[in-house]
Amino acid sequence: MLRIETTVKRPHGPPSRREFLRIGSSYLGGLSLAGLLRAQASAENHVVKNRSVVVLNLQGGPTQFETFDPNMQAPTEIRSITGELRTPLPGVTYGGTLPRLAALADRLAVVRSYRHGISSHGTAAMHVMAGGNPTGAMMGVLYSQVAGLSDTESGLPSNVLVTARAMGPEYKELYYNSDRVSQTGTLPAAYKPFDPSAGSELVNNMRLRVAGPRLDDRNSLLTQLDTLRRRADANGLATTDRFQQQAFDVLTRGVGDAFDLSQEDPQTLERYSTAEFQPTAAVQKRNAYAKQFSPVALGKQMLLARRLCEAGCGFVTVTCGGWDMHGGGKEFTMADGLASLTPAVDRAVSAFIEDLADRRLTDDILLVITGEFGRTPRINKNGGRDHWGNQCTLAFAGGGLPMGQVIGASDRTGSAPASDPISSENVLATIMHSLFDVGQLRLQTGVPADVLRIITAGQPIPSLTS
Repeated sequence: MLRIETTVKRPHGPPSRREFLRIGSSYLGGLSLAGLLRAQASAENHVVKNRSVVVLNLQGGPTQFETFDPNMQAPTEIRSITGELRTPLPGVTYGGTLPRLAALADRLAVVRSYRHGISSHGTAAMHVMAGGNPTGAMMGVLYSQVAGLSDTESGLPSNVLVTARAMGPEYKELYYNSDRVSQTGTLPAAYKPFDPSAGSELVNNMRLRVAGPRLDDRNSLLTQLDTLRRRADANGLATTDRFQQQAFDVLTRGVGDAFDLSQEDPQTLERYSTAEFQPTAAVQKRNAYAKQFSPVALGKQMLLARRLCEAGCGFVTVTCGGWDMHGGGKEFTMADGLASLTPAVDRAVSAFIEDLADRRLTDDILLVITGEFGRTPRINKNGGRDHWGNQCTLAFAGGGLPMGQVIGASDRTGSAPASDPISSENVLATIMHSLFDVGQLRLQTGVPADVLRIITAGQPIPSLTS
């Protein structure tokens, strides 16, 4: 279990700037108090809305047919191999292995006309997560450039990456590729998302094992902070200065509780759980990569995303690998991959949507489901579908946006948009308008010009303008 805890007892709220200095200014120069104050000043403005975004990135390229666009009128070799399920929306169906999400279709907005035309994994993945912006910086990086590195109330990093490995050492063998979802492009490396799976040992050592009465024992405290510094260096984090700032915020403000899933009600944990969706032994034998693509941690990842948003994190990226279903003995065939991956997404995402509603957070958190591209209309000779950038998977939930709709339509073979084409730039603008008061942002002078131009120039998806 990923845990970031503190035993420090504070009589009054967050530590003051004076307390930071009292703890040991000679050593804590490495924490860059000036950098901390700059981040706080950046965040203390009125352009940042009280809203968070969670992007569920289905790495490898999720099929559009077997998820949200079954296209059952197409020939057998094209249409969804899992059939279709009716939804509460007249005439709208979802793929046959998404029963829970189909029942919640009135709480989702599905886009059936998203395309960017790129069919190479790395290029497409980074294009999608950057929203096609010319700096190459991921959307969460753009967010942090405006909102600041850390939430000023909680001390949590404003931009967090949640991979399967972040959920604990028992998931260390699962697929991990952070490069395609964490690039800062031409923007400063300090804005790279906080990745708690940079090593479970690193995360565990973020626990400050100093009881309240010993807080004034400078040597004990500084020894542990020095350990954090060495762990950070050993794990290759981009900027030690930024890491120390964020880690010290977490330690002293006690916000590590957000990372501790053991504090959740057992019924909530069970509601999200995807532990049962381990690929069978037969599937693992047929598909060499099956074991590492098991979605058994996805439920915990989505639950952690909700907790982070509740605690003040503004942008969370959740990754789920295994969607590159070519078949052929290494990657999943469509049938084998869908048997575990789509039920896991169905369970985790439906739990997330319902949980937000129960907590009255639906308008406060926007969920975006996508991947680097879609899949080819025709099933290949190996029982898989290949890369296809002309028709991609995209869905939204929550965020105060109009739900219960299908935006655009694919053509009769599901290979290209037939109406209302949506671009990555439209997706970026939709997300940025959800996070910021863009009109007010245009008046700001402290935002880098290229970032300001990117955020304010785009056109949100018209049907999602609230």
